[in-house]
Amino acid sequence: MTDATTGSKGPRVVSLAPSATATLSAMGAGGTLVGVTHHCRPHVGTDGSDDPSPDVVGGWLDPALDRVVALDPDLVCTSDPLQADLAAACRDRGLPVQHREPATLADVLDTFVDLGEAIDRPDAGARLAEHARDRLDRVADAVADAAADRRRPVVYCEEWSDPPMAAGNWVPDAVRAAGGRYPFVDAGDRSRAVARDEVEAAAPDHVVLHVCGHGDRVDPATVEDRNWAIDARVHVVDDSLLNQPSPALIDGVERLAELIHRDVD
Repeated sequence: MTDATTGSKGPRVVSLAPSATATLSAMGAGGTLVGVTHHCRPHVGTDGSDDPSPDVVGGWLDPALDRVVALDPDLVCTSDPLQADLAAACRDRGLPVQHREPATLADVLDTFVDLGEAIDRPDAGARLAEHARDRLDRVADAVADAAADRRRPVVYCEEWSDPPMAAGNWVPDAVRAAGGRYPFVDAGDRSRAVARDEVEAAAPDHVVLHVCGHGDRVDPATVEDRNWAIDARVHVVDDSLLNQPSPALIDGVERLAELIHRDVD
């Protein structure tokens, strides 16, 4: 693939992280991908290009590293603490690795810039981050009437259901960006198990189910059958909208705003 700005052939990238794959596609750099995981496949080709499909090298936690090495990548992308050992294993094989562990919404936007720089397309990464900020600003304007904490609906976001776990990392930021209040986990902290009494005490107005690995295939009765003493609307959203630190997270903020403020455009 030829870089549109330099005229030179772009780097060969193996993405072992769905978030990196989605981010590369969103910045129009999907053609740099020569290898991805099974979990990355939904994000390949979403930039509208007709570039050749990259090789699939296995799962996101157990790729075949011999296949990764054989692709002779200029960059291997990993993300999340769960891939830290995998990143180290790639480095042990002499592979150049970019490993990122964003913890907040601001961190996620920074990874767009970092990835653009890593593939020698800094302008593309910067534009993607700026576009994300513009979208977040539009959401903020749309939910401005809920700016005062006393008017913000309380939102409980569940990342896992057995046991129930309140989502952490960037999700508290996403809820606040959508005009909600999230008293369960501080932004940047890891997701954690929650007890029935603390959820009931917070009296959520909305429950959002985005169970990791389940897409949008979750039964709202998962919550309703617990007989928790809460009076909340239960929503199911595709887990990639809130669990993946990629441009999909901005889609997630917009979706949350629609759910908790029905009159938001």
